[in-house]
Amino acid sequence: MKIMNWPRKLFLVTGILFFCATNSNAQFLKKLGKTAERAAERAVERRVDRETTEKTDQALDSILEPGSKKGGNTPVPKSGKPEENTSENGNSPENASMASSEGPKSLEVYSKFDYVPGDVQLFFDDFANDFVGDFPSKWDTNGTGEVVTIDGASEKWFEIKSGSTYFPNISELSEDYTIEFDLVTKGIDRKTSSQAFLNINLEENNSYDYYKAGKNAVNVRIPFCQYIDANISVWNKINGETIINNRVETDIRAEILETPHVSIAVNGQRYRLWINEVKYLDIPKLVAPGSVLNYLRFEPTGLEDGKDRIFIGNLKVAKGGEDLRRKLLSEGKISTNAILFNSGSDQLKPESMGVIRQIFQVLEQDSGINLKIVGHTDSDGAEDANMKLSKNRADAVKNALVSVYGVDASRLSTDGKGESEPVGDNKTSDGKSQNRRVEFIKL
Repeated sequence: MKIMNWPRKLFLVTGILFFCATNSNAQFLKKLGKTAERAAERAVERRVDRETTEKTDQALDSILEPGSKKGGNTPVPKSGKPEENTSENGNSPENASMASSEGPKSLEVYSKFDYVPGDVQLFFDDFANDFVGDFPSKWDTNGTGEVVTIDGASEKWFEIKSGSTYFPNISELSEDYTIEFDLVTKGIDRKTSSQAFLNINLEENNSYDYYKAGKNAVNVRIPFCQYIDANISVWNKINGETIINNRVETDIRAEILETPHVSIAVNGQRYRLWINEVKYLDIPKLVAPGSVLNYLRFEPTGLEDGKDRIFIGNLKVAKGGEDLRRKLLSEGKISTNAILFNSGSDQLKPESMGVIRQIFQVLEQDSGINLKIVGHTDSDGAEDANMKLSKNRADAVKNALVSVYGVDASRLSTDGKGESEPVGDNKTSDGKSQNRRVEFIKL
């Protein structure tokens, strides 16, 4: 009898559960209806917001990435060529999709990029004066490395190796300074070690022995691993004691494979780091108070020899100077080489937007100010071509102020001086970098 009663009990329990579930479902669906209604409202708001900013985004894209089109089905990497089945880094097709560009970045990225380079150059090296195969003349090491070209291009890069430490020959840093450089990777893929990093150190002494580097230091580690998100690591020493030791959760695997531009700003104790246009670190008290970390140290680790290859290019270190906004208002004129263009082109680089944003803030604050924008070049190339290029670059800056920030075009005029007014020696890479500049003159 107990066996025969079991189906009846099961039926009774099932019926009770069904009734309860039906009642609960009714209440759930009622709540779901309200949630769906709110979600629909939010979706409409987001769509309206996207549509109202679309034209502004297109204006910025035309300035920073002329010829690009939104809405295409094929992602276009920074090289301007569609992705192939195997990336130039030697990655598998599976990993190549991770590294592909997502197309033109939005206005929210570029117009709010707040990195502004220092205005007094302390060090610059694009290895133009070094022979391919040699160790670069402006650096020191305890190991090995060489100047190379990549894929037949004329631009030179410095290949660095695991197990070696590298110091650029910078005479002295200051309390406020900026550091910029480009990275290229080859062979980085899902087999690359999770311990593959580039250590970027700021130290009191240029000793290859970590324990003799001084009582105060800053270390940031940029990961190259692809099969997991290895995160950015940061730690410091203040008077010999580690105060900060942290891993910042962020995924930069795609950026690492796409020639990232690294920017660092040190202002007193504050330390900020950007990769491309994204700020990843902003730590108010990372540097020891009152200390000046005079030496910049690069140290790659965990790279497989002959496979994982890392290259540094266009290292620039500059002393932080006066606020450009205050100087323009007080002196009526500023000159900056922090507005950058692609080589031989009037196409603005996105890292220029920090300075252009400051110029906009001056114009916004005082509606009575009109500005003349003057472009200058180095002496490479024909003189008449440089004159035209300098004028086109001034026009590109004006276009950014008008199209991105809404400045009245009638308040801006432009001119180009070409190579006619150098401020540095055009026979050196340092001098050429100083000569490639933009002036703003209050009218």
